[in-house]
Amino acid sequence: MAGAGADMEMDYTVHEAWNDATNVYLIAILVSFGLLVYARKNKRKIMRIFTVPPAVDPTPEPNFYDSLQKIRLRQQLEMYYIARKYDQQGQPDSVQLTVD
Repeated sequence: MAGAGADMEMDYTVHEAWNDATNVYLIAILVSFGLLVYARKNKRKIMRIFTVPPAVDPTPEPNFYDSLQKIRLRQQLEMYYIARKYDQQGQPDSVQLTVD
């Protein structure tokens, strides 16, 4: 009979351990579910934490089309300056054509 009592005691501890383990798993599942719900509601906040801000490039690469436009504008300004300078000198030898 002593052997039967020992078996009952062992069975009780196994059941107690099983209950404790299932309680831990239940808590882990509930915490995971809670984190999942929180993550769905606050997805943007969480993503903002993990995203790296873009690096600021101190010298952006110039656009080829923009540089051509600036060169053309500079040429036009130089030609305008030369034309104004020529007009201000007031050439006395200029020839005026008249249609009769």
